[in-house]
Amino acid sequence: MSLFEIPIEKLKGIGPKKGELFRKLKVTSIGELIYFFPRDYSFRGEEVEISRAEGLDKCLIKATVCSPVVTTRITGGRTISRVSVFDQSGSLKLVFFNNRFISGMLSYGEEYYFSGKVERNGGHLQMVSPMFYKTADTRELNPVYHLTAGLSNLTVEKAVKKALEMLPEKINDPIPLEIREKYDLADLGFTIRTIHFPDTQENLSKARNRASFEELLVLMLGLSVIREKKRRETAIVTEKSYLEEYKKLLSFSMTDDQEKACRDCISDMLKNTQPMNRLVQGDVGSGKTAVAAAVAHTAIKNGMQVAFMAPTEILARQHFNTLRKIFENTDISVEILTGAMTVKQKNIVREKIASGEVDIAVGTHALLTDKTVFKNLGLAVTDEQHRFGVSQRAALNSKGNDPHVLVMSATPIPRTLSLIIYGDLDISEIRTMPPGRQKVETLVIDSSKRKRAYGFLKQQIAEGHQCYIVCPFVEDSETENVASVETFAQDLMLGEFSDISVGVLHGKMKAADKESVMADFVSGKISVLVSTTVIEVGVDVPNANVIMIENGERFGLSQLHQLRGRVGRGNVKSYCIIVSDSSSENAGKRLNTMKTMHDGFGIAEEDLKLRGPGDFFGRRQHGLPEITIAGLKNMDILLQAQECSDFIQKNNLLSEKSYRGLKTQVNRFLKRAEDIDFN
Repeated sequence: MSLFEIPIEKLKGIGPKKGELFRKLKVTSIGELIYFFPRDYSFRGEEVEISRAEGLDKCLIKATVCSPVVTTRITGGRTISRVSVFDQSGSLKLVFFNNRFISGMLSYGEEYYFSGKVERNGGHLQMVSPMFYKTADTRELNPVYHLTAGLSNLTVEKAVKKALEMLPEKINDPIPLEIREKYDLADLGFTIRTIHFPDTQENLSKARNRASFEELLVLMLGLSVIREKKRRETAIVTEKSYLEEYKKLLSFSMTDDQEKACRDCISDMLKNTQPMNRLVQGDVGSGKTAVAAAVAHTAIKNGMQVAFMAPTEILARQHFNTLRKIFENTDISVEILTGAMTVKQKNIVREKIASGEVDIAVGTHALLTDKTVFKNLGLAVTDEQHRFGVSQRAALNSKGNDPHVLVMSATPIPRTLSLIIYGDLDISEIRTMPPGRQKVETLVIDSSKRKRAYGFLKQQIAEGHQCYIVCPFVEDSETENVASVETFAQDLMLGEFSDISVGVLHGKMKAADKESVMADFVSGKISVLVSTTVIEVGVDVPNANVIMIENGERFGLSQLHQLRGRVGRGNVKSYCIIVSDSSSENAGKRLNTMKTMHDGFGIAEEDLKLRGPGDFFGRRQHGLPEITIAGLKNMDILLQAQECSDFIQKNNLLSEKSYRGLKTQVNRFLKRAEDIDFN
């Protein structure tokens, strides 16, 4: 029996309770646990005495627990735990946030290695949420796993060790020998054992390269299967392009890139052999909506209806107003369907959609419910956040006859990667910006200048403008001392901004609450919106002219650029203030790039050079499983995997016996991705 078929609960020491915690990490079987690779490694390195540790970014201290763990509750139902440790040179306080299990993990009188940053706080030395392990463990490199509340790193480590004991000495390698030899790849047994418990940095590098290659190869082969599955006939007929007629409706001239994207889409539709399945990728403010409207116009003139889907009701309303303005002097009917409407209002709109009276129906995925019936749906326009999975595609197909699909993305990605990440789509890029789009002045500061920055925000608010403040986390982290939305907003409300309306927005809020907060910000009731990156792609608020981003080093350049795109959407001078106390030379170089670069595609290319492709693959794409190998930095591996995938597909090698293991891996990928079977 395959280890992927044995439930995680069957592993010794993992009962139903721990099994449930592992399942939260998407580890459901022993096989998945073996492939649950570390996200990082703590390097044991040279020990430092407590008295010499102050100010060091990351240090290793060997110390003994000399007090019980004391846990107290703080605002918002959170907890903070404190414990003291000592060595011959002095003592140190350890602080842990929201870790109710820490008292059972640190024993009084026991000696441990503690790894982290030591700072002085109120007269004593302190280390916040350090990594730790018993001194009996003498490995130089220790695995650091993704965790969930209730699972310690040590628990995962022990479980992995037990799972590895179940592996046979010789493992059937899914990558055939000739491929491994051609690309100088380690074998699977060495890779799995080394990637969890490396003995040297050199061997770890070999194992990670092999694992990255396999993961990328399986991804590319899987995407090719999905792409082939989508090549189906369509009954939708497009007889003519109406692009020139559409251009006369606009109050501005389209850029060359916009026109090319329009022609790409309409050309796909005119083929009349298979549905269009295209991504239009462009920077924030590059005019993707105008392109989508052009494609919708041609679809409607050829007798089709259009579904225009947005992730939120407030964004749907924004698209509705834009489209209605474009088509106000035509016979094209635009209606909106949202959950906030009364039952009577929704029924009236649905009747119009069913009769064909509505040409463009704008809304959220409520457009795909059984209650909404289209007379002749021919085109679905959606954004990156609403890529179709199997269930949505099935619902869409049931409302039309394999309608055309146009996906819009405001996240520029280097073409080298977009061909892989969006491997199931044809791609059009809008690289040029419409004339008149202003640049956002970008500043990088450390926290010593935060009060001055607050003064600037207050000045802008006094002049009638609004501001965003972005934090990396929703709540205080168990493991890292970074800004969290809840705590940050509370401190602002009680302190610097006590006389200013402050709102809070994050992904854990109920949809209705998020809509309400965003509506209040759009209307001006809220002056300062403290948020996570949930605002990264969203509603235009022309009155917001300042965005302040905390812990800027924690974001990729492309993500910082997306966040910066939330301001500069009106006629007022706009600013982006990035706050970072990182002493890393690389982080400093990356953040300073933001001061001089404003082109999204150029920034994405620079991000690729500085951080490698791992950051781009870290974002889940339309239901495809995430790239799990942490810190993929080597572009050579990416290109080698792409070359190998092309060779395998060209020669139809997956049907050969020696490639059976790789075919199984691709099947497993497809099962996780979209439940598509591959025979």
